[in-house]
Amino acid sequence: MLPQIWPAVLTLGWILIAIAAGEGLMAAVSLATGDGLAVDFVVNAAITAGVAGACVLTTKGRPFDLRFRDAALLTALSWFVVPAFAGLPLMGAPTNLNFIDAYFEAVSGITTTGATVLTGLDKLPSSILLWRSTIQWLGGIGIIGLALVILPFLKVGGMQLFRLESSDRSENLAPRVRSVAAAVGQIYLALTIGCFVAYWLFGMTPFDALNHAFTTVCTGGFSTHDASFVYFHSDALEWVSVVFMLGGGLPFLALLKLGSKGSWRERIDPQIVAYVATAAVLSLVFAVWLNLRPGLSGFDNVTHATFSIVSIMTTTGYGAVDYVHWGTFAVMFFFMVSFIGGCTGSTAGAIKILRFQLMAGIVWQHIRQAVRPHVVSPIRYGSRIVTDDQLASVGTFVFVYIASFVAVAALMGLFGLDAVTGLSAAAASLGNVGPGVAESIGPAGNYEWLPDAAKLILAAAMIVGRLEVMSLLLLFVPSFYR
Repeated sequence: MLPQIWPAVLTLGWILIAIAAGEGLMAAVSLATGDGLAVDFVVNAAITAGVAGACVLTTKGRPFDLRFRDAALLTALSWFVVPAFAGLPLMGAPTNLNFIDAYFEAVSGITTTGATVLTGLDKLPSSILLWRSTIQWLGGIGIIGLALVILPFLKVGGMQLFRLESSDRSENLAPRVRSVAAAVGQIYLALTIGCFVAYWLFGMTPFDALNHAFTTVCTGGFSTHDASFVYFHSDALEWVSVVFMLGGGLPFLALLKLGSKGSWRERIDPQIVAYVATAAVLSLVFAVWLNLRPGLSGFDNVTHATFSIVSIMTTTGYGAVDYVHWGTFAVMFFFMVSFIGGCTGSTAGAIKILRFQLMAGIVWQHIRQAVRPHVVSPIRYGSRIVTDDQLASVGTFVFVYIASFVAVAALMGLFGLDAVTGLSAAAASLGNVGPGVAESIGPAGNYEWLPDAAKLILAAAMIVGRLEVMSLLLLFVPSFYR
């Protein structure tokens, strides 16, 4: 049984209405700042609203029953279509972007990747900069919703461990997640406000603080300056960013349990401990290595090492230093870190901590069984026993993720990119990291110089990575619709 297209079209229409409202709000910002783009934003809002209205009106009178299969189709459709309209304000003057570049920038924003084709950010109008930050922040909300509603039911990479209770595919999706979504939304908003206040108190202007709060909590990484955090020359701001980048990489659903009753062991998600410990160990290792290098020492190295590791691990992508110039070890180190990601159920991308935990459990289980073949030792996640089906889904996800990375990297080779740049671009896009480890696309570079076809492939890779790869592949399996 095929999914009904009408519920997806109607819901997409309402999403586009929200985008049109955002563009209208940016018109008001443009009027307030006098940057001269108010008319452009109004025209773009009208175009988006027109398409949104058509989506809503063509479904009028048709029954609305958003089943699970419909929601899966809607998810894929939205992540590919919405950036085309969110990117409209980025076309033409003053950015001089064509449609493909604007689409790439919008996809990077909505998927919270942070890769950019723009230069001269310091001179761009305030309304354009705020719009880039806003679509990243809104994309973060969409990602959390994806992790709450769709991925657990698709059994993507162990996400079924986080399936909401009392859920059935045949039920309407809205009632069973409304209360949880509201609570998670409050946490997301509270983190954003706290980040804004902290940035402001430690030296950012209110405008910079707002933009960076939007792109820190969603682990997106867009900045209002070409130099990113290098512009501020502030260790204090880097440590503030570290705290909130780590916060954005936490599992938002698990954060709700912290206020519930029970022991700390029951309330703390095991991946949170592994996530914080991994970030701390990697930062310490890299800080020690930096301090052992000739001519480099001091607390600044600890700050830069921690900031850079957390930025890449949480797939935020801010830059405080150009680590590409730190040598081959740094390049390889950050390349490997870009595959880790934050916690499952957060706005971070890449493979994520949970899957590394379960894969490590599988390896350790095989070692124990090789030594003591008759001992039954199930793999546990907290107090729960992980089933074979869940372990298989994790292994499948990791395999498909690596295969997708290899495929994207091979495609980059067709455009003449060298090995480091091609591999780095593939990892940074699929993992929603943003900057790579090659000099041309690293913290001090961007993706502007790539051919249009390569940008479209990388934009698709960002969406595939954000949809956790498997959720897109399932749409091409006929049995999924039965």
